[in-house]
Amino acid sequence: MKVCANLSLLFTELPLAERVAAALLAGFDGVEIQFPYDLPAMQLNEALERSGLPLVLINLPAGDLMQGGAGLASVPSRQAEFMAALEQALAYAGKVRPLCVNVLPGRRVEGISREHALSTLAANLHRAAEAFMELGIRVLCEAINPLDMPGFLINTPEQLDELLQRVAHPNCLAQLDLYHMARQGLDLQAGIRLLAGRIGHVQFADCPGRGMPGSGELDFESVLRELRASGYRGWLGAEYIPDRSSPTAFDWLAHWRSAGGVLACEV
Repeated sequence: MKVCANLSLLFTELPLAERVAAALLAGFDGVEIQFPYDLPAMQLNEALERSGLPLVLINLPAGDLMQGGAGLASVPSRQAEFMAALEQALAYAGKVRPLCVNVLPGRRVEGISREHALSTLAANLHRAAEAFMELGIRVLCEAINPLDMPGFLINTPEQLDELLQRVAHPNCLAQLDLYHMARQGLDLQAGIRLLAGRIGHVQFADCPGRGMPGSGELDFESVLRELRASGYRGWLGAEYIPDRSSPTAFDWLAHWRSAGGVLACEV
């Protein structure tokens, strides 16, 4: 397993294009960006080429989701907006070539049944999976805890499992965020076993606090051991809120790679 830096949360003191080089210097193997669309694709490509780092993941545009709204993917009345977001992401991804594109389910709208929201989401995921398959890019969907994002439609591995079965497309996989599962007090190992073979990407932050590994109580060693046992050999995305006052901000990454570290058997 390799580790990529989420440039939407890390190195934010720098312009986005410059964060790629900062990730390389910090020792990351790749980068991911939540919503890179304000940065012209050519500029992002140039930064990636200079660093030699791959772009692992971007998100499909999500409308008003990050401002507290419902987003696009599960809202029946926003189908035209979702299709426009899909076209925007296809055009951008065709130039920057991420390995994966994440489609955020969003929040359930008042007056829309959960079943209607889920059927809308599944249909949209199927469309996205089919469209991105032509580019060789995987489509992902993730569960997010309802404490940090109240009203979010998909919260648990069980709900994600049900959704993937509805979508039933080989190019649609789970994005498993360890922080969001730990935030709810869920059994991470059980979630990994449930989704084994269908996990396309993993993100992490410690819990509580959503800080760097070692700042909370999450047992990363046992969780990553379970991931390896499940057959997962993909990327680990560092999507945490950094402590900029810490002089040892990335010591955890060196430890993970050191003899006896949690990634030692992978390098």
